[in-house]
Amino acid sequence: MKEANTRTESRMSKASRLNIGPVPLPVYTVLAAIIILTAYLEQLPVSMIGGFSVILSLGWLLGTIGGNIPGLKHFGGPAILSLLVPSIMVFFNLFNPNVLEATDMLMKQANFLYFYIACLVCGSILGMHRKILVQGLMRMIVPMLCGMILAMIVGTTIGTLLGLGFKHTMFYIVTPVLAGGIGEGILPLSLGYSAITGIPSEQLVGQLIPATIIGNFFAIMSAAFLSRVGERKKDKCGNGQLVKMNADDMSDAMVEDKSPIDVKLMGAGVLIASTLFITGGLLQHLTGFPGPVLMILVAALVKYLSLLPANMEKGSKQLYKFISSNFTFPLMVGLGMLYIPLKDVVGMLSWQYFVVVISVVLTVVVTGYFVGGKMNMYPIEAAIITACQSGMGGTGDVAILSTANRMNLMPFAQVATRLGGAITVLTMTALLKFLF
Repeated sequence: MKEANTRTESRMSKASRLNIGPVPLPVYTVLAAIIILTAYLEQLPVSMIGGFSVILSLGWLLGTIGGNIPGLKHFGGPAILSLLVPSIMVFFNLFNPNVLEATDMLMKQANFLYFYIACLVCGSILGMHRKILVQGLMRMIVPMLCGMILAMIVGTTIGTLLGLGFKHTMFYIVTPVLAGGIGEGILPLSLGYSAITGIPSEQLVGQLIPATIIGNFFAIMSAAFLSRVGERKKDKCGNGQLVKMNADDMSDAMVEDKSPIDVKLMGAGVLIASTLFITGGLLQHLTGFPGPVLMILVAALVKYLSLLPANMEKGSKQLYKFISSNFTFPLMVGLGMLYIPLKDVVGMLSWQYFVVVISVVLTVVVTGYFVGGKMNMYPIEAAIITACQSGMGGTGDVAILSTANRMNLMPFAQVATRLGGAITVLTMTALLKFLF
């Protein structure tokens, strides 16, 4: 009898020590039950509070499950589950309208994705060593452009040989993979195509999105594979550091900040990130160049010129750590629910389609690996960043980098995605007009 009681107490003790995200299992169970009951009765507030209750409870659960599945946990399990499970649930109508409306309010109307990216980009830039930042941004442009050009050639050639047609392969499969996401890539691309072909842009979006979604999935898998390769090939992996530097240059960069968390400084980090994002939007209005890219350049200039006090930079870095630790998988739940329509993907599936998309993703990844290695960058990190070119913009950057556990590379990934996507959209729209 005593042994049975001891085993029961042991199981209860283990359950109490198990966390779902940062929350102990017993507490999480109560909180999740309340949220589920409220959602079932369709009484969730259609506000940021209702949206956070949905994505946090589901994101922490799926992230914990994905991180504990043998095999899958080493290949992006948390990110894959957080993206795909909500999308599948939407496909089978397992969420009622109240849940979707609350999530939509947070993700689309309040645009939580941009807040997340602004905090990560600004925090990682301001907390980065200046030499690594400047050299990394300058050098990533070369493998980005090489990967884009080669992927266009390889993908279009394979699609043409498989009978998909030269024009259809180039403009409707390869281009959307490299367009930089849905909001900044597919939507302006569809408007440009519509103006040239006369086909309604809404119809074109349905044709372009599947390639972006499938490309994003294989980019995530590539990042997971690269991360595992990096664990075996130590000389090819920088463990999150992009540029190779000698010991003297790296002595300052490798000093770890062990100062305690300062919530007031984190509050300053929120204001700094918001201001830099607004600055990028203002410059976009004046120049027409993508605001997120300009935000990165402004943040890099602020860091390089040391325009902010050191404690303000520390606050931005601490905010980056807080946001990336707690909101990455919940954010992907929201993205999976609202931005990955499986019904569009299913309608376009064919083995030829998959082969073309995979060839595009592998081309940018392999190009980043070898060209980045030739430019004094760690090949694994360079390849992971170029993989972001075939992702879903900011959505893809988050999923790909979190899968590889390299969220600190977000500024470089954003340059590859935003700048590469803008170049792709402008170039291919002009080319279609010329050929049409």
